[in-house]
Amino acid sequence: MKKSTAKLRVVASNEITQDQPLFATNPAAALPLLGLIGQAQLSIEDLLGRVSRELIEQLLLMSAQSVAGTKHPGRAVGQVRWHGSQCGQVSIGQAKLKVRRPRLRDGTGEVEVPAYASLKGEQALQQRIADILICNVSTRKYARVVRKSADALGISKSAVSRQFVKQSAQALEQLMQRSFAELDLVAIFMDGIIVGGHHILAALGVDATGHKHLLGLASGSSENAKVVRDLLVRLREQGVDMGLERLWVIDGSKALRSAIQEVCGDSAKVQRCRIHKIRNVTQRLPKDRRDQVRWLMSAAFKLGAQGGRDKLKALSRDLLAQYPDAAASVLEGINEMFTITELGVTGELARTLATTNLIESPNSVVRRVSGRVSNYKDAHMAMRWTAAGFLEGEQSFRRIRGHAQLKTLITALRKPLDQSAQLAA
Repeated sequence: MKKSTAKLRVVASNEITQDQPLFATNPAAALPLLGLIGQAQLSIEDLLGRVSRELIEQLLLMSAQSVAGTKHPGRAVGQVRWHGSQCGQVSIGQAKLKVRRPRLRDGTGEVEVPAYASLKGEQALQQRIADILICNVSTRKYARVVRKSADALGISKSAVSRQFVKQSAQALEQLMQRSFAELDLVAIFMDGIIVGGHHILAALGVDATGHKHLLGLASGSSENAKVVRDLLVRLREQGVDMGLERLWVIDGSKALRSAIQEVCGDSAKVQRCRIHKIRNVTQRLPKDRRDQVRWLMSAAFKLGAQGGRDKLKALSRDLLAQYPDAAASVLEGINEMFTITELGVTGELARTLATTNLIESPNSVVRRVSGRVSNYKDAHMAMRWTAAGFLEGEQSFRRIRGHAQLKTLITALRKPLDQSAQLAA
């Protein structure tokens, strides 16, 4: 390829007229921009990402099955036979995406996979696939985009639907069968999410190095003690030692607290979410009092355990006459608002462990993914989509903030709580 020898030159303002745009008078000035555009197009593959590649490869596999039948390892069946796979490239909109494509052969040579040929040559089909991969579309739009694409690829609509159900079911099964026996979990967060009107309870663990792990899901509310207990029992069967002392970060659910006590006993050190507590109190107050109470409670949580409890008790006495419900809410579970303080946890790690916000990040991915479905048939369908969303969010998990201070927590968990309180003092 012949190397360009064009050079940039400075164009004086008097050389540019309304009838002569800058690039018309000096075409070489556009070369750096063209280079940037080329780099941007190459980066689109990163934008599409792993999920996009897996979807395309699944469509190619289904298309190959429509020609050669189901793959039977070690057996030669039919005139068209499977012959491994190889690297390939398809067009998605204006981008190129590298994929693994199946190979088919018959007695005369290579047999073309219809989907691969279509994606390499049909621009309209490529754009429909790009619409699926890049846009956050609802399932109603999937019906317009995926199924039209399936027809063009030679795949039946029912096969596409069955494949989506199969993949989400496999994601849920994979999650339920994980083993946590080798994980040194020092903290477990539990919180609920509503998907399609169905309550889903989620558990997320933090190991001794600060890495996060999705532990499990259960269909039902955190207010249902049986649902919580069943999830905890399942986690125990998957290798989580419920007799080991660790921190449990939960909302204000009494059923959740009761189930943890039943399954874990005194080994569970429970920290109630401070954000949930503030929200529970302020929603029982008129708007003109909420900001002041929110500030007072936040200030109490920054004090030592005894000083913070005293400040909250004083706030409760102040609210009792006019707002008895709010006053009672301030005192409910007050000791467990300061568990991390008594364990000597401070700084960035304390801010991380004081709330259930840690589980809210994957929850946001679940809401985005599950929001594509407009009609949930049952709770199991909601569970499948929730599992798919959590597993997608898990790919971007990072270590928790303040993870360097986890040694303090681990040391304190191995000591009686009264000795840990001395550390905090």
